Amino acid sequence: MSSVIVGRTGPFAGQSAVLGGAPLRFGRKSDNDVIIVSANASRLHAEILTEDGAYVLHDRNSRNGTFVNDRRITRHVLVPGDSIRIGDETFLFETQEALETVLVSQLESPRTDGPADPGELRVTVTGGGPVGLAFALLLEKALPGKVSVTVYEGRWIKDGARVVWKDETHGNVRRKQVVTVQSRQYLALTDEMQSVLFDDEASCSEMWPVGPDSVDGRAPRNIRIAYIEDKLLELANTKPAIRLVPERFDPTEPKHRLSQENVLVICEGGRSRTREHFGDRFGTADASIYSLDGEHLQDVVLGLRVKSRLTDPMSVLLTVSQNRFLLNSLRGEGFLNMRLTRDEARDVIGIDPVRHVFEECIAARPCVMSRHEDNEFVCPTHGTLFLPALLRSSPLWKRIKEGLKLFGVPEDDLTAITSFRLDMVQRPRFTAQLTRPTPTSPGTYGFLLGDAANAIHFWPGRGLNSGLASAVSLARSLSRAWRGRPLRDADFTRHEAAMSMLQYRHKSRAWNAMVTTDEQGSTRAIKDIIALSMTEDGAAEAAAERSDDLDILLDRMRAIRERLVARLPGMPSDEELRSHLSALAPSTLRTLQESGAWDTLIVGGEEADIDIFYEPNAPAFVAPPVEPVSHEVAEARVLYLA
Repeated sequence: MSSVIVGRTGPFAGQSAVLGGAPLRFGRKSDNDVIIVSANASRLHAEILTEDGAYVLHDRNSRNGTFVNDRRITRHVLVPGDSIRIGDETFLFETQEALETVLVSQLESPRTDGPADPGELRVTVTGGGPVGLAFALLLEKALPGKVSVTVYEGRWIKDGARVVWKDETHGNVRRKQVVTVQSRQYLALTDEMQSVLFDDEASCSEMWPVGPDSVDGRAPRNIRIAYIEDKLLELANTKPAIRLVPERFDPTEPKHRLSQENVLVICEGGRSRTREHFGDRFGTADASIYSLDGEHLQDVVLGLRVKSRLTDPMSVLLTVSQNRFLLNSLRGEGFLNMRLTRDEARDVIGIDPVRHVFEECIAARPCVMSRHEDNEFVCPTHGTLFLPALLRSSPLWKRIKEGLKLFGVPEDDLTAITSFRLDMVQRPRFTAQLTRPTPTSPGTYGFLLGDAANAIHFWPGRGLNSGLASAVSLARSLSRAWRGRPLRDADFTRHEAAMSMLQYRHKSRAWNAMVTTDEQGSTRAIKDIIALSMTEDGAAEAAAERSDDLDILLDRMRAIRERLVARLPGMPSDEELRSHLSALAPSTLRTLQESGAWDTLIVGGEEADIDIFYEPNAPAFVAPPVEPVSHEVAEARVLYLA
C-alpha cells in the first residue's frame, strides 16, 4: 500500500508527495524535496527514510525541533493519520488510497480570504541584482514581521551560512561598470541601505554636478554596480524575513510552488526568461513606436573596461562634448562605452581558436572577454577570442585605440571587452494577475521591475535610477495594500501609473540620445551620422579640415565649460584641451565633431517623481492607451509634464 505526505497548512497545502524508496527531505535549502519557508526551519530539518518496510521520520538535529501529533521527536515510525509539524507548516502522513478523502475534507473546510497565515505576505523575487535586492530590503522594512521574501539568483553561491556572489573561478565575471545614482533615488532607500552603500567615502564619488535631478542640493553619486550588489546582498543575509536561494528561478518547476505565493516580482533584466514565460499576461511590447523611417531603432555599444589617467572634470567635459564615447568611471576606473555604427556592430565577433569558426557570444549573449598575458581577449565561458584585437590593423581596433587615447587610457590599461544591444520598446503593462485565488491558494500577482520592465538607453544613464524608483513604488503599494486578503488590480493603480511615467520620461530621454535633428528639421540616427563621417569622402575632408574640426570642438567645449565650471571646479584650460585633442587622428576629430554634443537640455531635466502618487489622498489614475504620436508631439508632452 503506497503512502503519501499531504500538505495541510503553509505553502505546501493541498499538494502531496508519494513516498518510495528514496529519502524525502524537509528544510529551508532549495535542494530539499519539500522546501520549508518558515524562519523556524533548519536548512536540512527532517527526513523520511524506509526502514524494514516502514517509513521513519528522523529529525536532523534541527534547532527548533520536529513534531508528530504535537510531540517533539528525534525518530518516529509513521502510521496513517500522523500529523507532522515543522516550523509553522503542517503535513499529514496517509495512505494513497485515503488521499482523495483528505483533499475532499480540505475543500469542505471553511474558506479563507488569504493564505494559512493571513498576516504574512509571501513574495518571490526572480533576479538578485541591485533592483531585486533593493525591493526585498524595502519591503522587509515596510512590513516588519508581515512578509516573507524569497530571492532567486543563479549568480550566487553558498559560503557557509551566507550567500555570496560567484566570482570568475565559478564562471561569473562581475560587472565593473560605474553607475550614477540620483539623489531622488538614493534618498528613497532606507537609512540602513544608504549607510552600507555610502558611509565609506571611498566607495563613491560625486563626479557629476548638482542639477535639476538633485534633491535638496545633493549631488548624484557615482558608484560601482558590483559594490552595490555586494553591499545589498550582505545586508539581505542579515534579514530573517529574506530567504536567498542561489539558483536561477524556473517558473516551470513545480518545486517553486508559485501558486502559493501572493507576489512574483521579475527583476531578471532585459532578457528575462520568466517575463517571456508569462508574456501572454503582460502583453506584447511594441517596438514600432520608437522607430525612424519605419526601422526600429537599436544601438550597439562596445564596453571597454579601462583605467583613465585624466581628472574627473576633464572626463566629464570630453564625454558631454561628443556622442561617440562615454566614460563611466570612479576615479578613472570603469567602462569606456563606444557607440558603434552598423558595420562596426557586425565586426564584434569572437573566433574559436580550435575549430577556427566565428562565434557571436560577445554580441549575442553577451559575454565579457578578459585580457590575458598574451595580449588576447578571451571569453572564459566559450573560449573564444575577440577577433578585432587579433587583427590589430582592423579599422575597428584602430578606432578603439583612438577612444582610449581620447580619455588618456594606455592600451595596457584596457583589461576587458564586452558589448550590449540597447532597444527601446513600449510595454503595455507592468502588473498582471498570474493566478486567481482558490480555496487552497492565495492568488498570485506578477510585476516587472528594472530592466525587465524598461531597458533604458545607457547614454542618459538612467537605468538603475529607473529600476530603484520602480522598486520603491512597488514596495510602497504592497505595504499599503496588504491586509491578509487576496490582492486586487485596484491595489496597484498608483504603481502602474508610476511605472508608466517612468517609461515615458526615460524612453523620451533615450530617443533623444539615439537621434538628432538638424537645422532643416531632418531627424537621423546618431550612429548613422558617425558612419557618414568615416566614409572616404568624410576622411578626405577630415584630412583637409583638421584644424576646422579641432576649432569647432574647442568652441563647443568652451561653451559647455562655462555652464559647468561653477558646479564642477578644476576644468581644463584651452591650452590643455588643444594639446590633448591635437594628439588624435584627423578622422577621429571629424567623427567627434560630427557626432555632436549631448543634448543635455532635453536629455536632462527632472527625474520622474513617483512621490506624487503616494502622498496622502493623492489621486491615482492610469491614462488610457493612445495611438503612437509623432516625435514633435511627444516632446511637447514631455516639456508639459516636466
